[in-house]
Amino acid sequence: MQTGTNFDPAELSKFDGAAPRWWDPDGEFRPLHDLNPARLDYIDARAGLAGRRVLDVGCGGGLLAEGMARRGARVTGIDLAAGAIEVARLHAIEAGIAVDYRLVAAEVLADSEPGIYDLVTCLEMLEHVPDPAAILVAIAGLVRPGGDVVCSTINRNPKSFALAIVGAEYLFGLLPKGTHQYARLIRPSELARWARQAGLETVDLAGLEYSPATRKARVSGDTSVNYLAHFRRPAAARA
Repeated sequence: MQTGTNFDPAELSKFDGAAPRWWDPDGEFRPLHDLNPARLDYIDARAGLAGRRVLDVGCGGGLLAEGMARRGARVTGIDLAAGAIEVARLHAIEAGIAVDYRLVAAEVLADSEPGIYDLVTCLEMLEHVPDPAAILVAIAGLVRPGGDVVCSTINRNPKSFALAIVGAEYLFGLLPKGTHQYARLIRPSELARWARQAGLETVDLAGLEYSPATRKARVSGDTSVNYLAHFRRPAAARA
């Protein structure tokens, strides 16, 4: 097991404790189940999945990783929550889906597998770590020149506080209380700056809107709450 240091023990404990319920579509991970089709469509449309070697950073119980594998990608999923990784492995076996799950930090993996992935995804994870900029550096080291990176997270503003924290966690019970800390939410400009500093180019920013009433999500132009970002590592310069 290789864990690195860029993690919050309280966050890991929280996700480990909830791991057995990861695949319950009506449980505490219900919003992730509902968001997953829209997230998959965005990734597939922007970067393509069939035949590509993909790394899912912060894979949790494997919702996205399995979805990408079903679309023909060769997927490796990494996380530091041991319980979530175990649930992901067991579910993949039961579903007959081939995903390589590992308990390892992105920063550690970047040292041993630099530049070998066609696509790196990191969804709903950056707002849970102490140093998200360091994750972007590791991701930039993991993706090949010319390869793609897709991240998603939550904007930091009064609207996102009202909807993603007060509404989702306290009024409607869509997420457990304390799932998100407002100070750790990330503005698109901050994420784009960290990506640029890591050597990635911003290709696209898109909103991810979710209706609790219909349990449907859609990609839009409104990045004020949940949003997706598509980056690319520049191709190596020709000699």
